[in-house]
Amino acid sequence: MTQSVPDFSELLKNTQHSASHLEMRDAYGVASEAASFEAFQKGVWTEAEEKAGRSTWLGLIADAVNRGVVLRRARIVSEPVTQYIRFEHAGTQMNIDAGEQIRWLPRRRALGIPLPAADFWLFDGRLVRFNIFTGDGDWADPRVETREDLATVKLCADAFEQVWERATPHDQYTV
Repeated sequence: MTQSVPDFSELLKNTQHSASHLEMRDAYGVASEAASFEAFQKGVWTEAEEKAGRSTWLGLIADAVNRGVVLRRARIVSEPVTQYIRFEHAGTQMNIDAGEQIRWLPRRRALGIPLPAADFWLFDGRLVRFNIFTGDGDWADPRVETREDLATVKLCADAFEQVWERATPHDQYTV
């Protein structure tokens, strides 16, 4: 059942043990990343500027990790990777430095894994927050939905664990 959707920072602040994020798109087109992605494509992107732009996000991650929350992110990607995935890969180390664990799974290696239809965050193995995008990768309306029913939580938890098991740690994955 769909519920009212709490703010992401509120969800993360209330997380006690784990937050797992599965991303399955080869490109996103959200306005908040447009300038950084354009700079990356032009070859003028810098990690320092990106880090400054992500300071709020990185702070949320670091705060959660300092409280003992394990944060894991897995990305399923097509190969050869898109320019957007190259952009994500270039900026991933700052997320790792904040305490996130990140792995990459080539799409061909994800065959046979039952996956939900959208990217998601799973909080403490009890609540799923789906990120809903348009075909162009921008936020859809509504942009997020949450679920707590056992079948959906189990689908997402099982999918994430299978992806995580097969995926390559960031420091070993090259684009």
